[in-house]
Amino acid sequence: MTPHPTLTETAPPSAAGADRPAPADTAATVPAAPPPSLRAEQLRLTYGDRVVVDGLDLVIPPGKISVIVGANACGKSTLLRALARLLNPTAGSVQLDGKAIHTLPTRQVARQVGILPQAPVAPEGLTVIDLVSRGRAPHQTWWRQWSAADEAAVAEALAATGVTEFADRPVDELSGGQRQRAWIAMAVAQQTPVLLLDEPTTFLDLSHQIDVLDLVVDLNRRDGRTVVMVLHDLNQACRYADHVIAMKAGRIVAQGAPAEVVTAELVAEVFDVRCAVTEDPLTGTPLVIPTGRHHGPAAPALVAG
Repeated sequence: MTPHPTLTETAPPSAAGADRPAPADTAATVPAAPPPSLRAEQLRLTYGDRVVVDGLDLVIPPGKISVIVGANACGKSTLLRALARLLNPTAGSVQLDGKAIHTLPTRQVARQVGILPQAPVAPEGLTVIDLVSRGRAPHQTWWRQWSAADEAAVAEALAATGVTEFADRPVDELSGGQRQRAWIAMAVAQQTPVLLLDEPTTFLDLSHQIDVLDLVVDLNRRDGRTVVMVLHDLNQACRYADHVIAMKAGRIVAQGAPAEVVTAELVAEVFDVRCAVTEDPLTGTPLVIPTGRHHGPAAPALVAG
């Protein structure tokens, strides 16, 4: 990729987020056309001889935030990798706008689907602006090198994610939350209508977790992006998802709106955890309260709907 010019027209903000434009004024948006459809049909995913997902069917709601939940090693991240064309299915297919994603040119897919993997690591010394500029790689060709449009997309992605003031700092010098926002800025600069995030809150403290998830909602509401995330925190999934996909042992156990899906019975089945499920007093979404062996009422009353 041709190196980007410096952001001469973007002054660093005086405080974190001070230069962040209002959603309606931010130009780093996906075109107004409806996002492409994304679905899996009879999907079988393996690592060598080990079958992780088998016979899975899934339709991702376009323009919504979907969150995949489940216990460790249930196939969440494996499914996300397949949706991003990073893992070839041994049977079945992932369909992007009705076409098998693994038959499409790489550049075409990269202009439609962006992915942020678990705990990404930047090369030592790479600055934030260089990292974010890499999101423009799918838009570069030998006859179309770095342009004013690329410059604008990078500047707007930095502003939208609140990292403009860190543009010239090395990524490895940032805090966990700042670093994660920088990686998301790269995905924003890619300007894909579909964004896949694998555990974007891993290793972040609570404040930075909320910051990142709020940012994801901003991107969804502002641009109409289809977002698919893997999250471990059930209560965060209920708060931030329009659509929850619960997995166990490589299959989908239940899916739908959080209020319809997340019940004490489902938590017991998927996570082998007894709990009570009540209403979140702030959002009205399901609030999962695990009981454990040392808290809660007697066993017959532990499961509350």
